[in-house]
Amino acid sequence: MAADHWRQTEYDLRCEWGAPGVEALAPVSDVLIVVDVLVFSTCVDVAVSRGAAVLPYRWRDASGEGYARSKSALLAAHRRAGGYTLSPPSLASIPAGTALVLPSPNGSALCTIATGCATLTACLRNSAAVAAEARLRGSRIAVIPAGEQWRDGSLRPSVEDLIGAGAVLAHLPGRPSPEAETAVAVFERFRNSLYDALLRSTSGKELVGRGFACDVEMAAEYDVSGTAPLLREDRFVDAAKPG
Repeated sequence: MAADHWRQTEYDLRCEWGAPGVEALAPVSDVLIVVDVLVFSTCVDVAVSRGAAVLPYRWRDASGEGYARSKSALLAAHRRAGGYTLSPPSLASIPAGTALVLPSPNGSALCTIATGCATLTACLRNSAAVAAEARLRGSRIAVIPAGEQWRDGSLRPSVEDLIGAGAVLAHLPGRPSPEAETAVAVFERFRNSLYDALLRSTSGKELVGRGFACDVEMAAEYDVSGTAPLLREDRFVDAAKPG
């Protein structure tokens, strides 16, 4: 049980990093929003906006193929294998009705441990739409920048997820925690240069170096999507669609 001072319960808008943030804030919040700009949350937005469903799953788990079969779903392929992968452009033509298991080490993994409250995922593309949906579901809203990982598996806070968290929080009413205020301030600092900020970030440079500059470009698009991906049971679907 997390100590009360870690839970930010005196504030309407909360913000904390990674799995510890999910574990601390989910039990005391009405809504949890996971932000993984590069690139899980961006992938989910692209797929769900086309009418597909995305099932989050643990990263590098050998049971993923069997899980996908049990759900009559496709399992995302390795980035360089072609097909549907953890790369937003690969999902730009995914057909409506497709169910895709999409593991990732950060955002997807966090969504598998989110319980007890409505769970959404957000990126820069849909931050306003997700914030609007969150407001409909309660006033105690926790935003979780997923972050990345160091080689030893420990959390590496990432600027792109802090910017994305701030983009969501900037649209929300209520009293923000200092952590939430910081995220909003970072978003406002980079609001007019999002592509440049993501491109120069550690995560962005890594993707460019691996040949995925197009991922960064798509992830930097701001407020271009009206989709709010909501986790219904085991999968993200558009919250606006009847469940």
